[in-house]
Amino acid sequence: MAECEIIHATLIRINGKGVLLKGKSGSGKSDLALRLLENKKAELVADDAVKLCKQKEKVIGSAPENSAGMLEVRGIGIVNYPYIESACIDMIVCLKSNTDEIERMPLMQKEVIFGLEINKIDLYAKENSAPDKIIVALRLFEQHRAD
Repeated sequence: MAECEIIHATLIRINGKGVLLKGKSGSGKSDLALRLLENKKAELVADDAVKLCKQKEKVIGSAPENSAGMLEVRGIGIVNYPYIESACIDMIVCLKSNTDEIERMPLMQKEVIFGLEINKIDLYAKENSAPDKIIVALRLFEQHRAD
């Protein structure tokens, strides 16, 4: 039986890689996901609640049944979006309250979920460059993996 849990987060897939957006309520998870969906060809997996399950040596995320295909757009409401069933978690983005909480030159960070290490970065979601930084980080992690 798979090990699973539901967490407060948003999950998108971009360039074939699953990106888990974590942060406090109001930190910009859904807003950042919206910008990635609309401008970076990302795909929605889950918003607000993500079901994480360990499958073999991977962490797979999906939407709980009652929220699949829904994205909260502050000031507009719940919007239906095309979505994909699940994605492997390739990177975690921890959203911070302000830029002072983010190191300028961080060392490679990891977060452990179900005993598996996943690459992690800290970002301030409200920066204009936040979607681009996610794409750059995915590229860098892929390069490090290839080395």
